[in-house]
Amino acid sequence: MSGSRAYAETARRLTALRACDTVLSGTRPASVAEQVDAMRAAATDPLPDVYGEGGAVETLERRVADLLGTEAAVLLPTGTMAQQIAMRYGAELTGRAAVGLHPLSHPLMHERDAYAVLGGLRAVLTTSALRNPVAAEVAELPEPVGTLLLELPLRDAGFVLPTWDELVDVVRAARATGARVHLDGARLWESTVHLGRPLPEVAALADSVYVSFYKSLGGISGAALAGDAALARYARVWRHRYGGMLFQQWPAALTALHGLDHELPRLAGYVAHARTVAEVLARLPGARVFPSPPHTHQFRLWLPYPADTLDDANLALAEEEKVWFAGRWRDGEVPGLAMTEVTVAGPALALDADAITDLADRFLHRVTKG
Repeated sequence: MSGSRAYAETARRLTALRACDTVLSGTRPASVAEQVDAMRAAATDPLPDVYGEGGAVETLERRVADLLGTEAAVLLPTGTMAQQIAMRYGAELTGRAAVGLHPLSHPLMHERDAYAVLGGLRAVLTTSALRNPVAAEVAELPEPVGTLLLELPLRDAGFVLPTWDELVDVVRAARATGARVHLDGARLWESTVHLGRPLPEVAALADSVYVSFYKSLGGISGAALAGDAALARYARVWRHRYGGMLFQQWPAALTALHGLDHELPRLAGYVAHARTVAEVLARLPGARVFPSPPHTHQFRLWLPYPADTLDDANLALAEEEKVWFAGRWRDGEVPGLAMTEVTVAGPALALDADAITDLADRFLHRVTKG
């Protein structure tokens, strides 16, 4: 599919979602004007940042460090850059070029092997199970690693999290081998409910933590790498070397601050409501939900139909009835069975179990009718 055609399809989907009165999975995309309004609401610094110094960038970095309980935090344009810097730093400090990675982790699935191509690092796979590694697996890795990367939650396994005790044990096991620990916390904000610990206590387990500003907080882009002052100094150097030293970053910083003010306090409520949504959807004919109950406000849903059929039905429901069920279905390994990621956010809070059941019935009516 050409780029222009793919964008046209994406634009059609986003336009339909934005016009919906009822949304089960996801949020209505903000317009450019609405994003500008969010920036204006968060703007308190009189001057813009300049090459990462001052203004909203400095305000955001202090805010994130305070939230995570770390000595410092550095704003970066992408999470991919944050991951590369953290893994490179671990290799330089320990003298070990190997990184402990889950085969479904973001660096292996979504970063085009940047850790190897740009960083000269190599992956040591930690486990093939659909979860983060446990202590025994880390203790028995075939070679020493400089950094153990733990993705919380592990998105491509179904947004799954360890228990708090499992997390503490695996960190202890990594330290016993001389490895540093890095948390891929793109969705760490909403993970505290399942872990049962506040953000500073979770972050304190690791040597470095990456958090995203757009995945759950609604920012336009951007990430932060947090840790001690030495890591922050290193991150600023490599931010420049990787081409991330933007002249001004205040748009990303301001929408991140807006998200911290308005979305972060609501995430625990989303996680709680996701359990209700998952319970209802699991009762649909032929449905499968994982994990059950969800660990965060996101989970996987399978239905026994081809992905194109489900996407077409969802788009028709949105365009004709202004109701959004769930989109972006993917065919699974079993023919005729497709999966989507359900994200329970603000719009879904207005839907109780009966309303969710009604919405799902309307969606499946279109699927079977088609």
